[in-house]
Amino acid sequence: MRTITVAGGNLFRVAADELGDATQWVRIAALNGMKDPMFSGVVTLRLPARDALAGGGVARL
Repeated sequence: MRTITVAGGNLFRVAADELGDATQWVRIAALNGMKDPMFSGVVTLRLPARDALAGGGVARL
C-alpha cells in the first residue's frame, strides 16, 4: 500500500491517475474512511493496490 498527499480535488481524479480507473474511487474512500469523493485542503490518502478487475461497473470497450 502507498500513500500520496494531494491538495484539494476529488477521488475520481485520484483514482483515474493512480489506479487507472476513476470508478475505483470507492476503494480509496473505503480505505480512508471517506464517504464524500470531494475534498478540500491538503489530504494524505492511502491507496489500494492497482487492480484492473476491481472496476466500478463501467464496461470496457
